[in-house]
Amino acid sequence: MLFHSWLFLLFFLIVYPVYLLLHKTRFRIPWLLLISAVFYGWWNPIYLLLLLWTATVDYLSVLGMSRASRKRPWLCLSILNNLGLLGFFKYGRFVTENINAVIDWLRLPFAIPDPNVSFLSSSVNAILKSIGLHCTVPEFNYVLPIGISFYIFQSLTYTIDYYRGRIDREPGFMRYVAFVSLFPPLLSGPIERAANILPQLRDTPIITRQDVTDGLSLFVVGLFKKVALADYLALYVDPIYSTPTGHQAPALALATVAFGWQLYFDFSGYTDMARGIARLFGIRLMLNFNNPYLATGLGDFWRRWHISLSSWFKDYVYVPLGGNRKGEFNTYRNMCLTMLISGLWHGATWNFVIWGAVHALGRVVTRALENTPFYQTKIPKPVKQLLTFTIVTFAWIFFRARTLPDAWLIVCRIFKDGLSSPEIPLMMIVFVLAVWLYQYFYESRVRRFLSLTSVRIGIVVLMIVYMAMFVTSSNKEFIYFQF
Repeated sequence: MLFHSWLFLLFFLIVYPVYLLLHKTRFRIPWLLLISAVFYGWWNPIYLLLLLWTATVDYLSVLGMSRASRKRPWLCLSILNNLGLLGFFKYGRFVTENINAVIDWLRLPFAIPDPNVSFLSSSVNAILKSIGLHCTVPEFNYVLPIGISFYIFQSLTYTIDYYRGRIDREPGFMRYVAFVSLFPPLLSGPIERAANILPQLRDTPIITRQDVTDGLSLFVVGLFKKVALADYLALYVDPIYSTPTGHQAPALALATVAFGWQLYFDFSGYTDMARGIARLFGIRLMLNFNNPYLATGLGDFWRRWHISLSSWFKDYVYVPLGGNRKGEFNTYRNMCLTMLISGLWHGATWNFVIWGAVHALGRVVTRALENTPFYQTKIPKPVKQLLTFTIVTFAWIFFRARTLPDAWLIVCRIFKDGLSSPEIPLMMIVFVLAVWLYQYFYESRVRRFLSLTSVRIGIVVLMIVYMAMFVTSSNKEFIYFQF
């Protein structure tokens, strides 16, 4: 169920009025849980069991911690369960393919079978038969459960933060499941913290007129980013990256730049819509993007891009590894490991590992420079922004290319063939430049003008008029659904 579909509009028009009637009663959480289950189960109902299993194990793990003298075994149970599920569904095939490649290279007379999840349906059918129910669950193919990377990381914040003594145990099981399955951020984030959402679910929300207007404007902005900008840029990017051998350096370079903006519009568009919908329900989600292409360094970029994931890796990977507390060598080691893990989180291919490695290398090379007075005061801000954007855009090649050979071909052509006579779609440049200028001025003294209510309303009205006149219905999924 896509936010930008007529089906979701119908779904929302049914469930939201009921929520407004129930949000001050004890039926608020059950209703929120039910609509989240319908929203997620619309993709594949069988994966609701996986989500429920994740929430149940983590809830019981914290319950066990609260009653046991030793908390660590319960924390290990939670981590092993979550990472085990993520590893099987997301990385099982990647691991077996690479092991089999090594086995084939060694010419060994065996191979590891491709993982599949048919045993899940077989097990369910065996249970149904044992209790006398004459029905069966059909077998289904090995498909990555949508949103699994997001809700597993979200659920882990509860067990890890309780272990660290940063949050209290949540007594209500239904409320905890509602936190893990909360439908606006469920499929592509932001990856929320238990410490932020659970208190909001415990309290009775006061939905003000400001919540409604801010929520609707956020949704419109996100919708515009997705259907008017991201999907438009995809018309140029997708054909070129699907057959890179048929294009030369100018088209490949321009498509790479366009993809960087497409991904930003697509992903931030989803999170804007998610934040807007949650705001209508009286729930405030965290900011996930903060004008990332205005970053003046790679460290600054990761404080602006996918903030919920960047902060998650900082708090739950980088800091536990030692952070920057044990000398320069360990700091750079921890930084590189975190970036490589972040790359692997995005997908089970070597492309994403190399994408993470490019960012890791970039941080190693530029971190010391970015902290020098010369870089901070002598180099003009636009130069620093251009340098950062160039590094980030180069890394997007490995993120977007279908295979590693495709990525290498694109890199070679861009750097060997030169960039003469590019064919530049004018409207694409106009859109990207307009957004960049808006963000640039928003971080300047002009921000006070752009923040005026009349200006904001005018911009939203222009977006609605443009979408009504020029945008056809779109069923294109969000890019981050694959992660």
